[in-house]
Amino acid sequence: MSIPRPSPVAVVIAFAAVYLIWGSTYLTIRIAIESMPPFLMAGVRFMLAGALLFAFVRRPGTKREHITGRQWLSALIIGACLLLAGNGIVTWGEQYVGSGLVALIVATVPLWMALFAPLFGGFRVRWTAALGIAIGLAGVSLLLRPGGAAPTEWQTYVVPASPLLWALGSLYAQRAPMPRQALTATAMEMLAGGALLFLVGLAAGELGHLHLAAITPASWWAFGYLVLVGALVGYSAYIWLLHNVSSTAASTYAYVNPLVAVILGAAVLGERVSWLTVVAGGMILVAVALILASRRRAQPSVRRDLQPQIRDVA
Repeated sequence: MSIPRPSPVAVVIAFAAVYLIWGSTYLTIRIAIESMPPFLMAGVRFMLAGALLFAFVRRPGTKREHITGRQWLSALIIGACLLLAGNGIVTWGEQYVGSGLVALIVATVPLWMALFAPLFGGFRVRWTAALGIAIGLAGVSLLLRPGGAAPTEWQTYVVPASPLLWALGSLYAQRAPMPRQALTATAMEMLAGGALLFLVGLAAGELGHLHLAAITPASWWAFGYLVLVGALVGYSAYIWLLHNVSSTAASTYAYVNPLVAVILGAAVLGERVSWLTVVAGGMILVAVALILASRRRAQPSVRRDLQPQIRDVA
């Protein structure tokens, strides 16, 4: 029995959702933290999104997969890498670095994944991937060098830790014991990572800086967008694409999201886009293309088709 092909219109809508929604989350994070503490905002965002998603996948009448304590521990580790370290650093860093520049730095996730994959039983780095890593790291260095496109405050140099730790968490997640149902695993990671973000916010004293009456309508709208659209709609569209188009086609978000973020940052927030930003961004995108091309030619050593991980750092 043949599987019906998806409607071209549905495919276009899903791609548009992933491209535009995930690319716009960098802008909406910046608007949200204008009057919300970063770690508390991110923690509540992911706990709410995780709770809504968990309630949906475990609703009455659906087949419920048994969840073990070991799987919750894996979700905690993955949530710590992807959400606490990955998204948390992005959210905190956007207080000091423009949203477009942050998106370009985060676009280096495939570079770090290719570099560290052998440590997790993955493929050795091919020459095309090695060239991509070198070009991408040179692009990041160009962005961060003194007098470059990014601010020179010390906080700027913390931001590259976000894609690095995100990549390590993603590589660990490929072999971690987790539920086979992708949305269940994602909900668990959101709940665990959101709780860690919230605890870090409390430890950092952000509760003393939280004044509900001072939160602007723009920040509330941005927060709602991040929970309902960025975390739920965007990820659902990506999951649908993984099951209806090739993984190579679905991975093209890695090229488009930084461009969307840079354009929106310049148009809405007035962030300056210098020639250095354009050159460095182009180098990073070329690097991503080389690495994805190398990955496409390789045969995957382990299949986790039913367990894709959260893909948007923002």
